[in-house]
Amino acid sequence: MQRRTFLKGSLAGTAVAVAVGAGLLTPRAVLAAWPKSAFKAKKIDDALAKLFGTADNTPSDKIAIKAPDIAENGAVVPVSVKASLDGVESIAILAAKNANPLTSSFSLGANALPQVSTRIKMGKTSDVIAVVKAGGKVYSARKNVKVTIGGCGG
Repeated sequence: MQRRTFLKGSLAGTAVAVAVGAGLLTPRAVLAAWPKSAFKAKKIDDALAKLFGTADNTPSDKIAIKAPDIAENGAVVPVSVKASLDGVESIAILAAKNANPLTSSFSLGANALPQVSTRIKMGKTSDVIAVVKAGGKVYSARKNVKVTIGGCGG
């Protein structure tokens, strides 16, 4: 059984190597849609305008943010966003007081569940903002997360 697994893995690896060598698989094609200017923006409104085309958004109770009330380590803050809106196209997560507030952006397919989970870096205590584009409109929700120093409540 192990020999078969090894042979299947070798065959798959060879096929991928041939595809890359032939130029059929190129990482540049995947990275081309990266909204670099939105991630480099220093203000929330600038990041939203570059990402969604507008900074205008409507607060919504149909967006749920799951994040700790107190994050003992700002380098790895777990955040989950779930939206119960129809036609969700994308979800973005921002940390209001970060030097670059946009931490992550997810484009969703038509049949994808409107739910994402990730870990973000937060420099200091601030609001975590979830921004959801659904049905051509932009909605948002906020949750305050306190970042402590070394878990001591400082």
